[in-house]
Amino acid sequence: MQRAKLNYIIDVGLLISFLIVFISGVLKLPPALQALGTSLPYSAITPIHDISGIIMGILVVIHLALHWNWIVSMTKAFFAKKDNIKK
Repeated sequence: MQRAKLNYIIDVGLLISFLIVFISGVLKLPPALQALGTSLPYSAITPIHDISGIIMGILVVIHLALHWNWIVSMTKAFFAKKDNIKK
């Protein structure tokens, strides 16, 4: 698979899992449940929130692994520029 396609798939997966975690997290708040008048029980929201959070964590680790060389390069460049400014 092409690297760009893999990055795209991982990023879309991150977006979807983030939205699920965020929405389910908000729905777990008692005031939100009351305000929305939802009939979803807390016990049904929690597994959705937890599983999507785990999936998001796995995707973040994969994302970081795929971009590790870039992260290292940018970190080195950032600190090299700071050192040049001090001198």
